[in-house]
Amino acid sequence: MSQASIRAEFPRLNKATFYLTSPEDPLYNCIAWAADDTTRWWWPVDYPLQMTKAYWPANVERREDLAAFVAAFATLGYEPCADGALERGFEKVALFANAQRTPQHAAKQLPSGNWSSKLGVHEDISHTVYGLEGSQYGDVVQYLRRKIKNPSNQR
Repeated sequence: MSQASIRAEFPRLNKATFYLTSPEDPLYNCIAWAADDTTRWWWPVDYPLQMTKAYWPANVERREDLAAFVAAFATLGYEPCADGALERGFEKVALFANAQRTPQHAAKQLPSGNWSSKLGVHEDISHTVYGLEGSQYGDVVQYLRRKIKNPSNQR
């Protein structure tokens, strides 16, 4: 997608700086990106247009609801937290959901405090967390955090 196309889909990015940080790649999606997995598509249900079966962690219910997404990230050591403020020693994920609280997107926090997202099959971008809120992904409804295993190698 061009920067103009991204700005058109996410109008709040018109008021913020964002950077393209990778080329398009249909192999992984935003949930996988936030989970540090660029080898497969994470989602609790399969869609006909996906090239392969969607991955979902074992022992997590395959439901498109917030509790299932929180449980999926819990398998990676994440737990709910109050906000997306940069917190030394922790890495964070923001879960976005629509008005019905159905998850639509996830972003991961960078060491700078900015956020990084995979836009579907398109590029990864660096952005402010609120830059992606709106009709496409909904709003941030849950922040998660986990301790960084090797603090000298922070995200």
